Amino acid sequence: MHYVSTRGESPPIGFLDAVLAGLAPDGGLYVPEVWPLLSQAEIAGFAGLPYAQVAARILGLFAGDSLSAEELTDITSEAYAGFTHAAVTPLRELDPGLWLLELFHGPTLAFKDVAMQLLSRLYESALEARQRTLTVVCATSGDTGGAAVEALRGRANIRLVVLFPDGKISEVQRRFMTTASDANVRCIAIDGSFDDCQALVKGLFNAQGFPQSVDLSGVNSINWARIAAQVVYYFTAAVALGAPHRPVSFAVPSGNFGDGFAGYVAARMGLPIERIILATNSNDILAKAVETGRYARGAVTQTQSPAMDIQVASNFERLYFDATGRDGVETGRAMRAFADQGAIDIPPKAFARMRDLFVGAAVSEADTSRAILATLNGSGELIDPHTAVGVAAALRVGPVRRTTPMVVLSTAHPAKFPEAVQAAAGVAPRMPPSAKGLAGKPERIDRMPADLEAVKAYIRKFAHG
Repeated sequence: MHYVSTRGESPPIGFLDAVLAGLAPDGGLYVPEVWPLLSQAEIAGFAGLPYAQVAARILGLFAGDSLSAEELTDITSEAYAGFTHAAVTPLRELDPGLWLLELFHGPTLAFKDVAMQLLSRLYESALEARQRTLTVVCATSGDTGGAAVEALRGRANIRLVVLFPDGKISEVQRRFMTTASDANVRCIAIDGSFDDCQALVKGLFNAQGFPQSVDLSGVNSINWARIAAQVVYYFTAAVALGAPHRPVSFAVPSGNFGDGFAGYVAARMGLPIERIILATNSNDILAKAVETGRYARGAVTQTQSPAMDIQVASNFERLYFDATGRDGVETGRAMRAFADQGAIDIPPKAFARMRDLFVGAAVSEADTSRAILATLNGSGELIDPHTAVGVAAALRVGPVRRTTPMVVLSTAHPAKFPEAVQAAAGVAPRMPPSAKGLAGKPERIDRMPADLEAVKAYIRKFAHG
């Protein structure tokens, strides 16, 4: 299996090289040269298997001959051994036909753990074989940073630098990052938005000679392994609800579009997904894109679902590339135009292909709060604001057919957003053991402006110091 850049100007590379690289040299994102396909019998065969075993099989399709079946089994078994639910990503029924897919049973209580625990072990395997040390950068709107710190802290061959928007994430989210005392971890509070943090990371990769000087890699969902890992729970959830013999629909709380694009990949691999609802808060660039055909950024609005306070969705480039018939020249032109002008019109044929699977729904702050309270009153389940955006969108849009199960991706434990949940539901979420001890630990934070040269100097000193 080889990987190509969405901008078509970088040579194909292997799976582990794509994992270590993160962003392609031409500024594009890596995708598989061809989508691996699973037969109905192969999909049905996932029923009843342990999650780690399904993960090993699906990851194997993306890894090709880069890793043996035994290596993949060891990696996935170790990655998910520490999750607090035996099913790793269990389903919970809210109402007849409406399900939550709980993705928050990892060490930092968010769906990012599912991919990050796997990615850290892939890094370790690849770096050991190559005798390399990486400098890994991560822009986070809250959850990715904590998951990255937990997965990569203390690893001898990795240095991790996390950038987060100062004052724009929850305290619990912040403390999952900043209370780590390991020497290989640094956390930078950037004076700006998540989009500013993400732009800085892309700037680091595009700075002449800089990636090579510090052996740079990234763990945001620009990294293909993150997407591959997230594909797995679409399969396990759908199979548990009757796939491949009946279709399943999903509602996905959406910010940087990694989760939503993973669902698209699962569909391209043969999973019968009827519909994917891209559920956004008032930062509705994705919802508008798949509803109107115009991808246009606005000003970032701060909401009670901060991980989705994003106006530039990195993984949209991967969808654009595939929807335009894998036209790297057109994708590069469009993404450069978007960077310069802040808006592009999606070509009609590409837009029609996107609409075959995706619909968009933007959810207001009031409707988010109402969804938290209504879910508690109706089912006894307390959900976080991001999940509430997904629930509200699922109830508004629904599946195509009433008989199709609708699965809402529950992306974070309510304990990560206690103030918002308490305000909406009048009930404080239970604090799991992993979150209880954070308040008493000292934090390590460096504060910086959204200045690329300053961040480059900081990382260069960390890498060579």
